[in-house]
Amino acid sequence: MPTPSRPARLTDLKRAAILEAAIDEFRSAGYEATSMDRIAARAEVSKRTVYNHFPSKEVLFVEIMHQLWEASREGEELTYRADRPLRDQLLELVTLKLRLVNNEAFVSLARVAIAAAIHSPERAQDMVARMNEREEGLTVWLRAAAKDGRLKIADPVFAAHQLQGLVKTFAFWPQITLGQPALRPKERKRVAETAVDMFLAYYA
Repeated sequence: MPTPSRPARLTDLKRAAILEAAIDEFRSAGYEATSMDRIAARAEVSKRTVYNHFPSKEVLFVEIMHQLWEASREGEELTYRADRPLRDQLLELVTLKLRLVNNEAFVSLARVAIAAAIHSPERAQDMVARMNEREEGLTVWLRAAAKDGRLKIADPVFAAHQLQGLVKTFAFWPQITLGQPALRPKERKRVAETAVDMFLAYYA
């Protein structure tokens, strides 16, 4: 007789298999050509099982992007600390962003997402809306630092986009659109430090 915990473990295994299969399908076939049928076949589960976990392809794709972001953090603490220098904390946050850009799976899927957005702006808006349902750690951190009076920020979401823009100019868009290689450690350090220093010069 199965134990009460066995169904839960089986469900987790199937969910993981679906996510892995979806990543492979999106990367190899692109967003438009990928179907829930193909994902189910690659994951060796029924199509109904796929829909039980993810109600649509859009939801599944967004979940994958979040999974990759979470994996890039490797459990590092992102919580604002009042007793630590702002620069040190921001450098850690930016370093996490740079690590994500070095993730081959993330870069491949980002290309897929951009291609899908070009063909269907409506779908792109839906994806962005779903992504924004989970507020990023950087925005949360900036809000906490502003509340503590250490940063003069009226709009943390806007400020977070500004800081990320400084980084993505060198460590995202060239790799996504032009196929340039990921930045070397020395280059990543330079991008992170100059972006943080410029940001703090305005907001601190």
